[in-house]
Parts: sequence; C-alpha cells; structure tokens
Amino acid sequence: MCSGENNKPNGERKGHKRKHSESGLASSQQLKDADSIKAEASHWVPALRTAVERGDRPAMREAAQAIANLAKIEEHVEIVVAEGAIDAIVSLLSLPAVDGEGSNDDIEREACLAVGLLAIKPEHQKRIADGNALPGLVALLKRRATEGQSGGIGGVARRAADAITNLAHENVQIKNRVRTEGGIPPLVALLESVDPKVQRAAAGALRTLAFKNEDNKNQIVQCNALPMLIFMLKSEDTLIHYEAVGVIGNLVHSSKHIKEKVLEYGALQPVVGLLESSCHESQREAALLLGQFATITEPDYKVKIAQRGAVVPLINMLNSVDGSREMSAFALGRLAQNADNQAGIAQLGGLKPLLNLLDSKNGSLQHNAAFALYGLADNEDNVANIIKEGGVQRLMDGDLIVQASKDCVQKTLKRLEEKVTGKILNQLLYMLHTSPEETTRQYIATALAHLCNDKDRHMLFTDKDPNGALETLLQMVTYDKAPQQKEAALALFSLLKKASQTSPVDLAPVAPHRAEKAVYLGQEYVNNETLSDVTFIVDGQPFYAHRIMLLASSDTFRAMFAGGYKEREAQHIEIPNISRPVFEAMMRCIYTGTVEVTSDIAQDLLRAADQYLLEILKPLCENAIAQDLTVENVAHFFSLAETFHAPQLMNMCIQFALEHYEKIVEARDVSYYTALMQRMRPQLKDNFVKLGETPPDLSELNKSAANTPPPAAQQR
Repeated sequence: MCSGENNKPNGERKGHKRKHSESGLASSQQLKDADSIKAEASHWVPALRTAVERGDRPAMREAAQAIANLAKIEEHVEIVVAEGAIDAIVSLLSLPAVDGEGSNDDIEREACLAVGLLAIKPEHQKRIADGNALPGLVALLKRRATEGQSGGIGGVARRAADAITNLAHENVQIKNRVRTEGGIPPLVALLESVDPKVQRAAAGALRTLAFKNEDNKNQIVQCNALPMLIFMLKSEDTLIHYEAVGVIGNLVHSSKHIKEKVLEYGALQPVVGLLESSCHESQREAALLLGQFATITEPDYKVKIAQRGAVVPLINMLNSVDGSREMSAFALGRLAQNADNQAGIAQLGGLKPLLNLLDSKNGSLQHNAAFALYGLADNEDNVANIIKEGGVQRLMDGDLIVQASKDCVQKTLKRLEEKVTGKILNQLLYMLHTSPEETTRQYIATALAHLCNDKDRHMLFTDKDPNGALETLLQMVTYDKAPQQKEAALALFSLLKKASQTSPVDLAPVAPHRAEKAVYLGQEYVNNETLSDVTFIVDGQPFYAHRIMLLASSDTFRAMFAGGYKEREAQHIEIPNISRPVFEAMMRCIYTGTVEVTSDIAQDLLRAADQYLLEILKPLCENAIAQDLTVENVAHFFSLAETFHAPQLMNMCIQFALEHYEKIVEARDVSYYTALMQRMRPQLKDNFVKLGETPPDLSELNKSAANTPPPAAQQR
C-alpha cells in the first residue's frame, strides 16, 4: 500500500517565539553600534542592581524597561547578556509582594518582557532557568490567575506567559521544569481570562509546552483545558482561534486517546469552520488537525469530516499561494482513503489542483498530493476523469523529489492499469470517439497506450478504426507541437516495447536464428580451392567458392548459375562493387550460417546481403548497425534500412526515435523530428497492423532455437 504515514507535513505545531508585533511592541529602537549598546548596558545593569539593593521601585522599573528596550533588537542581545543582564533581571521576578499604588506590577511586567526577549538562544534559556526564573514566573502566573486579569495585572500575566513560551521554545528540559514547578495549571486557568491578550499568551505557552511532550500534554488535559480551548476555536478573534487550534494540534499529535477526547468534547465542527477563517495560519492548522482526526476509524471520522463540509474548503485551499496547500493536501490524502470521499473529492474539483501540486518544488507537498491521488484512483468512478484531465501523463512526467512519492505514483499507475478494462475501457472509448475536445482525445489515447492490457492492446491499436487511439497517436507524433508530440512518442514506444514479446518475430529487435533445415559446408571451405568450381575476382584477387553452396543460399545465386546469365558457364566472375572484407564476410555467412559483423563493414555488408537476397545475413547486419544508433545518425540509418529493405533496422530506428524524443529535439529541433516521424509513419503504422493480427505462438520457434546445435554440428 502507498502509505500516508510518512507524508505528514513538516510544520507540526511548534510553539513560536513571541515577536514584538504579536505582543503589541512597536520598538522605536534602531540598530546601534556595539560600543553604544555596551555603554548603555554597562550603565543600566549596575543601575538595576543598585535599585534592587535600595528597594527603589521607580528606579527598578526604569532600568528594567531600558534593558528590555535594548533587547528588542536581536543583534543587541548578546552584548546585553555579556554585561550581566540576565541575573539582574531574574532577581525582579521574586520581589516581595506589594499592594496599592506602590505595587510591583510595572516592574514585573518589564522584567517578564526582558526575560522573554533575552531567551533567544539555548544557552541563554539555560542560564535564565538556572538563575531560578521559573519559580518566579510560575508564582506570577498563579497570583494573577487567582486575582483576576484586569489592567496591569493582565499585563503581568501576559508577559509571564510570553516569557515561558520563549524559555521553553524547543527546549525539552525547560518544558519539563515548567511542569514540575507547577506552571501548567495557572496557564490553563488563564485561558478563561476576560482579556483576549492574556488568553492568547496562555494558549501560546501551552502550545509550546505540549509540543512533543507527553507528560505536559496529559497534564494539560487533566487540568480540563479542552472545553475552553474548543470554545476558543469559535472565537471571532483570529489570534485566539489560531492559538487554540495550535494547542489542540500539539495535544493530539501521536496521542490517540487525547484525539478521541478532543472529538468527544465537540471539536470537529469548530475545526471544520476554521477552514474558512480569514486567518491563513488558522486554516493551515485546522487542515492539519483534520488530517489527524481522519485516522480515527471507530467511528470512521473520514466520513464525518466530509459530511461536516470540509471537502470544498480543503479543495479551495489547494489553490492558495501560502503554506496551507501542504496541509490541505495532507488532509485530503487521509480523507481519500474512503470510497465515498474519493468520488466526492473528484466531483467537487479536487482532481486538477492535486495534479498541479505534483509540479511543486516542495517534496512534502508533492507526496501529500501523490498520496491523495493514490486514494482517488481506487474509485472506478474517478478513473475516466483522471485520464481525461491528463492524470496519467502528469503522474508519469512528474519531477518527484523523494523516493516515497515516486513509489506512490507507481502504485497509482498500477491501480489505474488494473481498472482500465471492461466498462471503464468502454467509457474511455466512447469519450475517445465523441469528445469534441482534441486534448481529451489525446489524453485518452496516450493513457490507453500505457495502461491497457495485452489483449485489449491488439484490439485498440490497429488501423481498423480511423478515429481510434492509434490514429490519434500517429497524428500527435507527426504534429509540430512539442508537448503532444513528446507524449505520443513515449506512448508509442511503450506500446512497441510491450508488444516485443507477443508480436511477430520481425517486429522485435532480436538476433536472427539459423535456418533449421539449412546445411553448411563449414568454415574450412571458405575461400578453399578444394573442390572449388567457381572463382570470384574481388579487389583483383581470386576467391574460391562452390556452386552447390551458393545455389542453396539465395535466389540471386540460383538465377546467376541456373538461369540464362553469362555467369552460368563462367569459371571466373568479377565482383566490381564489393570490397574483399565485405565479400569474405558474406561468404563466411553462406558457408557457416553466421558471421561476426563489425561496425566498419556492417553497412556495406547490408547492401551486399540485399543485393544477393541473403535473408540470414541481413538481420546480422541490421543488429550490428543498430548498435551504433545515435540521435545524429538515426535518420541516415532509417534511410539505409528503406533502401536495402531491412525491416528490422527500420523498426529499431523507429523505436530509438520514439524513445529518445527529447535528445533528438534538443540536438536538432521539433521540425526535424516531425519530418522524421512523417517518414517513419507508414512503417510504424504497418507494425501496428501486424500487432492487430493474432499473435503467433513463438514457443515452438524459441524451443527449436534453444535446441539448435552450434554450426560445427551441422557441417558435412
């Protein structure tokens, strides 16, 4: 089976570090030179320490704010940290509680902000955590979760949650420490804040903590976060439902029991609704989540998801220009493993955009699309539409990046091949003959060439149907239109290649067999004066031969020695147009039934074989010549084959030209190829006429060939 387990999108819902724009921080800081930053940091860090020692809250707030402002530009952080800012800032998280106008809210808010901004590297995260920041941050969360979240209190809670988000970002140890410090329950409680910014911040922290951490996921669920998170999915605030769907996505990832619990709480419909959110990130997260829901089989959530209206928006997302295409293809791939969904996805317009995604340069996107198409191809109702859309060509021509995608496409083509028979084949033939669209007819003819079985091929590709598949392909291959010409060339080559095992012998480029009943004098009698009764003069030198051997070899020699020609009584016969090496090779074949044909004499030897009607020699020459076929000489060799009546060489030239379309066009141009195909068309068509005949039984011929003794065993 073409597995979908390896086609999960890369963008699993990580907790993203809080950006200034996300937190409403429009920094007015400009990038300064290192010396200026160092000077400011070396002033404010000691000033903060002094303020803490003196309990000077206004000074603490001012210094903390200054340090936070410096850290808002990432390039400044390393310098600020080097001046000792981490230890100084962390100390502000554990100040004694103060009520009223002299409270620590402003100080704590600036301290939390600074901590989050400084935690941009793993080493900074560790240093902040080792400096005992987590107990202070968790204490702030707990206090705010129980006190309410209005005014400055909400600001502290939001900044503390943001700080935990950044500290725990891709840091497994800190994620665990947040849990052991008791940070998860107050974050869950803050989901119910009346302040949407606090809600978002708490959800963002939970999203980070849940990412690939089973213990954290389980505690979040145990703290009863799911009902509120599902309510948040329905929020009109796009930032809130984005964070909520991200948390849920990380909770259900690789956790079947949590996935089932989320669905029990009623998450399905709100998630489907997010597919049409104005927030593309929420759409993407919802599509990925639906793909994960689709793995639940009891009951079958593939059907439920489709019934709730997910298919159309998922198809619409396939045409987007952002990252949601990958997630929607992933979801559709999962949904397409259900028979009813397969037909629905195709009928609602999913086929064409999925085929288009095969041209993507994103390997994961390609694979998700390939997996979805594999599912669609399983439904007989889709086969004709896949072919009509040019799906077979798209699947075969796709420049796929990963091996898993290539394997999936091959299985899809195999699935289509198994279905192109019976009523589906009849449907395609009806469309081939009645469709007003030339492109549709071309797609069908090309697909049939690649997919039909041997029995149907003999019926389909003959000259008996002037509007059939063969005529369509022959027209395409002789058109001056590169894309169609290429597809037809490959299709015809595929047909000839498949036919090579079942077609008449002279269509297949195989080595010739020695005649079964022929008798040969043997190698020792070649150019041997013993019992010689005729001498040929070749290149001025005698070449001894035996009339009885020549009479048995060809009609030409029989006419020469048994007819009314002067050679009948001549003892010496001049051979003016054949070189001695060529003549000697020809005679060796006559005397032994075989000869090694080298490339330097192959063409002249073919001419001699044609002149003297030596049918056993001609295939040897054809094979030898074909070994040297190139894009530069294929036209010349085809002319040679035409001139000297060499059908096997003609067929090998045709197959070479069909197989190497791109190379020939690159070396010459489309017009050259078109002219070549127009010359080859009669012979090509004649081949298919033979294919339409009942294939001969080659088993006896092959059996006798296997049992044919070597030449020496047949010598007198």
